[in-house]
Amino acid sequence: MNSFKLNIADAKSGKGYKMEVKDEQAAPFIGLNIGETIDGSKFGMDGYEFAITGGTDYCGFPMRKGIIGIRKKIAIYQSVGFRGGLKGMKKRKTVCGHKIHEKISAINLKVIKEGAKNLSDIFNVKEEGKDAKEKETKEEKK
Repeated sequence: MNSFKLNIADAKSGKGYKMEVKDEQAAPFIGLNIGETIDGSKFGMDGYEFAITGGTDYCGFPMRKGIIGIRKKIAIYQSVGFRGGLKGMKKRKTVCGHKIHEKISAINLKVIKEGAKNLSDIFNVKEEGKDAKEKETKEEKK
């Protein structure tokens, strides 16, 4: 009984969408690596093609390309799984491997090929312009 939360990034519009897949829809993800592509029709997004860009496991540790195994502690600097510090600073951090398995909870995807329907139509998201947001903030201030 697998389930994954999918974080889908649409580079054209600059928006992100979330969905959850379970059981039969989650099965095609098992065994894929970061950087591989997956057809969207396998989980209800006909015509779309996605690239896997990363993810996190059930404890929140990030996936990192080039790591073999479920989880490892590595010395890293200025990269996935480590936020800043002094120049040249290294730290020993825990990261997940690049292969998707049962203990992964979230998968990050980006759109490579678009389908017939827009993502905003599929996820029922209404488009709001900049003017609508400005009006809301002015009303809240009053």
